[in-house]
Amino acid sequence: MFEQAFKNIDDVLWKEAGCTTELDYTEQASWLLFLKYLDDLEQDKSSEAALEGKTYSYILDKQYRWGVWAAPKGKDGKLDHNKASTGDDLRDFVNSKLFPYLHGFKQKATGPNTIEYKIGEIFGEIKNKIQSGYNLREIIDHIDELRFRSQVEKHELSHLYEAKIKNMGNAGRNGGEYYTPRPLIRAIIQVVNPRIGERIYDGAVGSAGFLCESFVYLTSKTGLTTKDAKTLQERTFYGKEKKSLAYVIAIMNMILHGIEAPNIIHTNTLTENLADIQEKDRYDIVMANPPFGGKERPEVQQNFPIRTGETAFLFLQHFIKILKAGGRGGIVIKNTFLSNSDNACVKLRKLLLESCNLHTVLDCPGGTFQGAGVKTVVLFFEKGAPTRKIWYYQLEPGRNLGKTNPLNDGDLAEFVKLQRADADSPKSWSVDAETIDKVTFDLSVKNPDGGNEIAHRSPQEIMKEIAALDAESAEILNNIKALL
Repeated sequence: MFEQAFKNIDDVLWKEAGCTTELDYTEQASWLLFLKYLDDLEQDKSSEAALEGKTYSYILDKQYRWGVWAAPKGKDGKLDHNKASTGDDLRDFVNSKLFPYLHGFKQKATGPNTIEYKIGEIFGEIKNKIQSGYNLREIIDHIDELRFRSQVEKHELSHLYEAKIKNMGNAGRNGGEYYTPRPLIRAIIQVVNPRIGERIYDGAVGSAGFLCESFVYLTSKTGLTTKDAKTLQERTFYGKEKKSLAYVIAIMNMILHGIEAPNIIHTNTLTENLADIQEKDRYDIVMANPPFGGKERPEVQQNFPIRTGETAFLFLQHFIKILKAGGRGGIVIKNTFLSNSDNACVKLRKLLLESCNLHTVLDCPGGTFQGAGVKTVVLFFEKGAPTRKIWYYQLEPGRNLGKTNPLNDGDLAEFVKLQRADADSPKSWSVDAETIDKVTFDLSVKNPDGGNEIAHRSPQEIMKEIAALDAESAEILNNIKALL
């Protein structure tokens, strides 16, 4: 049922003039999903209070609750069409009353980690792009079919939402900023191995893939106590995100995975001066895929000892600084970091090797990230002791990765298994830190067994991809014709 509802929502958004990309579809579905979730949450809390003989104090005033403005019901439990507004009346209410009211919560909130603050932040940053009040009514009716009451329902919705984020990531360069392949995230988590009680941080949170998958990883442990569950809800997962759309998606994704009040702050992480980070600000674990290729302004660069315009290199400095002594990191970064000869790269490699034990480097093939041509590596390190030995693994799935051949968990199984033993193989080897050049600190991936063999696809695989691309092109052309 939920899958059909999601499909119906996308079908309506596709007809909407104000929404032109997968990013728009996800954004607009997200704010509506959030309000439906909030209503279900408040209904549950009201019922719980009534059972205890108490009165629940609603967050939203009555006229702004989902059951009043979006989906008023009659005694038969069905939509009351006499009370449910549509067309221009509905659109105007959302734009001129609902959004300003919800944005006002930011000023009322007691702090950035409250649900009130998040309501204010979300509705101050995004806009309703659904210009037709009739389309908006149709979408609301489909979203009203969704239920967030049980864990089973949330689990199904989280899978559908993840698929939506993945589609957005595949839609092009901008969408790809928000999506890190989940098999890669799961492999990173297995290597870093977070434990309950440790605080996990992602300062470039995107769609919150690292935090959501870490929650799944930790909640799958046997013997969880009520105290453990409370710790996972309130004091485990932390993130920061600069972009409005990603912030909204991260909040919604974590909620759907079962984290009711996500500790996500909407801010540019890099505006924080490294000198101001104190022990109380530090985390046990950092896992992230920071944006690369961006250029930060000189005033932002002033916050860092190693000044560079490259966003990813500033993030790496931030992550090293914000880790506790003994803290563990798993960071995705472009592979040119390992060998670039510019001053900032050399200094940053020196800092990493001297202040952290860089124990593992995972070399990812091209095509790991859909829509991004750059090759990446994952750096695994522990803060507080210098690097002694680096274990390298060259990931070679045996096929070219692409939209029709994405990375899967099986591709990374050997890496996870061999990493635990630092085992040598045709794809893995170790380098003693003493042999690293003390001038360049070059960490290039150089497989002593040759490696880097090109994975040749079978004719059947090539024909399959051509057919998929042809179908995709035909769909785009049909969409264009429909708009003309």
